[in-house]
Amino acid sequence: MTDVYTLGEPLGVVTSGRVRHDGEARLDVCGPELTLAVALARLGHGCAYLGKVGGDELGARVLTVLRGEGVDVTDMRVSEGLPTGLLLRESRVGREPRTAHYRTGSAGSRLSPGNVPIDRVGAAKMLHVTGLTAALGIDAQDAVRAAVNAARNADVVISFAVEYVPELWPSVREAEEVLSELACASHLLFLRQDELDLVKPALTPEREVVVNRGAKGATVRADRMRYDVQGWQVPVVDPSGAGEAFAAGYISAALDGLTPQERLYRGALLSAAAVTGVSDWQGLPTRAEL
Repeated sequence: MTDVYTLGEPLGVVTSGRVRHDGEARLDVCGPELTLAVALARLGHGCAYLGKVGGDELGARVLTVLRGEGVDVTDMRVSEGLPTGLLLRESRVGREPRTAHYRTGSAGSRLSPGNVPIDRVGAAKMLHVTGLTAALGIDAQDAVRAAVNAARNADVVISFAVEYVPELWPSVREAEEVLSELACASHLLFLRQDELDLVKPALTPEREVVVNRGAKGATVRADRMRYDVQGWQVPVVDPSGAGEAFAAGYISAALDGLTPQERLYRGALLSAAAVTGVSDWQGLPTRAEL
């Protein structure tokens, strides 16, 4: 049984302190859905990932990581002749990372509705999608819609993380329309404090809304009650991946049948693990380490 089905664009990521001057850089793979899938698999949950990579070394590395972490890659596709997308990230202690996107024409951005296995989505306990994937283009956006519709028709719980990246959207207005549509289709909504205005129609009492407040912790409104958790006081090496790790911890605890307060706690724990390492996902705990 698949606990969580997710889809998105897996990417290579090159990280350096300052690209203009540094002679050394670090190569890894990333993507919000990739981080979430790995985190859930490490905690013992069955997670399936749909995405496209190029027939290149970065694509091979993505598949090696996912397989090695126990993620179901049955639906992954390799697009020969297209590159795997890449991020160039400057990460310096005490500063927000600066990221340049090299994903125009990438294999992952060509995800389409025809790639979505309706039966596989409908057989999962939960579908998790993000606004970042919906921002990659109309085909990827329709693929997200197809997955959401398949989940809704099969009464599968839908989890949605806003993941707003301004440079990927033509305009704020279009982002608001699409993100609000997907948020309103979800049962479980993840967003940052600064994303609240983007999805106002979805902020209704009956929806489980989790607001990540960064170092200040997180809040959830569930069953018309509010619960809070403080952020862990840990040395921050790189904040990238913190939001995805938090969502994975929260979803894991929900799948385990824990209370909203306990879900927040596990989310905060995974978020802290993510920010204390240089990788979005490599430092995330296993079930035994919880």
